[in-house]
Amino acid sequence: MRAALALARRGLGNVWPNPAVGCVIAHGGRVVGRGWTQPGGRPHAETEALAMAGSDARGATAFVTLEPCSHHGKTPPCADALIAAGISRVVVATEDPDPRVSGRGLARLREAGLDVITGICEAEARDLNAGFFLKIREGRPEVTLKLATSLDGRIATHGGESRWITGDSARQAAHLLRAETDAIMVGSGTALIDDPELTCRLPGLEERSPVRVVVDGRLRLPLTSRLVATANEVPCWVLTLDGCDANRRAVYEEAGVDVVEVPEGPDHTVDLGAALMILAESGITRVLVEGGAHLTAALLRAKLVDRLVWFRAPRMIGGDGLAAAVGFGIDHLAQTPRFEMTESRSVGADRVEFYKVL
Repeated sequence: MRAALALARRGLGNVWPNPAVGCVIAHGGRVVGRGWTQPGGRPHAETEALAMAGSDARGATAFVTLEPCSHHGKTPPCADALIAAGISRVVVATEDPDPRVSGRGLARLREAGLDVITGICEAEARDLNAGFFLKIREGRPEVTLKLATSLDGRIATHGGESRWITGDSARQAAHLLRAETDAIMVGSGTALIDDPELTCRLPGLEERSPVRVVVDGRLRLPLTSRLVATANEVPCWVLTLDGCDANRRAVYEEAGVDVVEVPEGPDHTVDLGAALMILAESGITRVLVEGGAHLTAALLRAKLVDRLVWFRAPRMIGGDGLAAAVGFGIDHLAQTPRFEMTESRSVGADRVEFYKVL
């Protein structure tokens, strides 16, 4: 099952709106088939593994990280494919929360006489597809906040210099995060100051660049920015307030940018909760937020951050440096978002820490 989970990870950021699934087929003490969800969400993992296994699938055991689908969509049900191939036993990590499946795939396998075992590495499987589960449960994608700071939590000097706080190894690790996410989000301030591309620039993974999302309530993003200039190569979505200037919207759209109008929140800016629900409706399951300090604070204030990935450079900037988050209304410690560290490791001279919200 852990081999199947490793295969599933290959699809992260590349299979939305579908979950990333892995499948290993074993027979006679050897692996005869392997597969994972393909770009765009199909073919499914089971189909890929069965194609590799061929006739060796008859009487074999299939290890699948998510309950095989049981409904007819753009592809036939994977449960039926496993049955037709002569698989004798199916080991499933976790049930699919999609109401079109949700136990029906397991029931179909059992009705056909297959031996079905569930719950193997379930926590790991649910964590892998936490964004897909959250989209089904709450109607929004999983939000991961990525920070690159000094030891004292500063993202730039008081003059705004920020390139580069962390080293090359940390930046490569950050690009790998981009390759594994569906969308990357920044605020308009970061887009204006840094003029980023927000693409994955790791050799061999350039095509894994996520959708670039800019939260820009006033449509301030310059038409000369690199995000707009590359919108026909890598999707760029601008989230702005309802009732935006129609002429400016038309100019963005002519350049290939998708402009999405979002209701106004209580602070007269884009309602981030509504924005995330709109992204989920478009199929996005995983969002990586890369700044800036105002967007970070707004997401934390709205309790919309699920994970932190914090790159720390072994340097100090001091109190006049720019903080990772501006103030977001914390008066008492009981109001602070709390996180649990799940992993910590060195990346070159820097350190990266992974957290999950409590």
